[in-house]
Amino acid sequence: MIEKHFRTRHGVFVVALLAAAGCGGGESGDSAAGEGAATESPVDAATAGHVSAAVTFSGTAPTLAPIDMGNEQTCIDKHATPPVEPSFVAGPGGGLANVFVYVKEGLEDLEFPTPSSASVINQDGCVYRPHVLGVQAGQDLTIRNSDGILHNINASPTDNRPFNVSQPVNMDTNRSFTTPEVMIPVRCDVHGWMNAYIGVLAHPYFGVSGEDGSVALEGLPPGDYVVEAWHEQFGVLTQNITVTTGETADISFEFTDQMAGAHVPLAEPIDLLHANGHGELDLP
Repeated sequence: MIEKHFRTRHGVFVVALLAAAGCGGGESGDSAAGEGAATESPVDAATAGHVSAAVTFSGTAPTLAPIDMGNEQTCIDKHATPPVEPSFVAGPGGGLANVFVYVKEGLEDLEFPTPSSASVINQDGCVYRPHVLGVQAGQDLTIRNSDGILHNINASPTDNRPFNVSQPVNMDTNRSFTTPEVMIPVRCDVHGWMNAYIGVLAHPYFGVSGEDGSVALEGLPPGDYVVEAWHEQFGVLTQNITVTTGETADISFEFTDQMAGAHVPLAEPIDLLHANGHGELDLP
C-alpha cells in the first residue's frame, strides 16, 4: 500500500548582509551521541536482508531555466553549459534522481553506532554537491568550499540547532546534527540559487537515488518496515515492506506530474535577522 503525505513548505530567505558572519555553535558543532551510544551494529549480518528501491517519474517533466550566475565568473567557468536548477533530474529510463529513500519506521528499538567518517557537502561551481544527502545523528558533516570565493552555508532545521557558516576561501568546516530530522533545508545567503537538503537519521538505512532511480538499503534485520521516498517538489510516498533473511525485497515509488508543487515535509527556515537563542556569532 502506498500513501502520500504532504505538509506545508515555507521559504524565508536572509538578506546578504549576513553572508560575512554566521550563527551557530563552536567549530565542532553539536556534540555526537551520548556516552551510552552503541559502539557496534546491533544487526547480525548472517540473518540480514536487503531492500532494493526503484524511484520513477511519469508525466510531463517540469521546465527548468538555466541558473543565472551573474558576474561570478569563477563559478561560470566550472560549467561546460549553464547549469539548471537541480530540483528535477530524471534519467532516460524514467528514473528520478535526488530522492531521499529511508526506513521511516521499524528500527525504533535498535541503537546504531555513529559513523567515524564524515559526510561531505561541497560548494563547487556555485552549486551544492550533492544536492541531497543523508547523515546519521552525531556524524560529522564536512562543509567544503572548493570555489575560493565567499560562500556561506545556512542550515535551518526545526529540531536541531541552526547554523550559518561563512567561508570566504577554500576551506573545510565540520558540523553535526544530534536529532533525526527529514529534511533540513540548506542555502547560501550570498548566492540565492544555491540550495540543498540534508536528511538526519538515527540509523544507516538511507540513500539518495541517482538518474537511474535506484536505491539499495543493505543489511536490514528481518522485520516489517515503513520505507519513505522524499522529493523536494513532489512530496513523499511511503510503502510497507517485509524483510526476510538473505532475501532482497523490491519496492517502487512512482512520482507523477500531478504531484508537482506538492507541499513537502520540510523544516521551516528561520529569519536569522530576528531569531534569538540559536547560537553565538560564528566567524570563519
